[in-house]
Amino acid sequence: MFEKLKQFRDLRSKAKTIQNVLSEIIIENEASGIKLVMDGNQKIQSIKIQENLTANDVEKILPNLFNDTIKKVQRVMAEKMQAMGGLDQFKM
Repeated sequence: MFEKLKQFRDLRSKAKTIQNVLSEIIIENEASGIKLVMDGNQKIQSIKIQENLTANDVEKILPNLFNDTIKKVQRVMAEKMQAMGGLDQFKM
């Protein structure tokens, strides 16, 4: 029982370490005059929109830009987790 508690504590510690590493990763993505910056935890850091874009333009561009940026972040997240040994070493 105590071994399982130790594994759980180690797992929480490793997850926190991974989260901290991911928060330092910054992905910038740009499309048609909109720039999106997101960290490795998929938190948006900034959005910059050129002044000449209309609301209609923004509505068309943003969904694809968000989806593409999230895919890029997830790819980097997977690479980092794999490099750090991931979480699969803690089997319960």
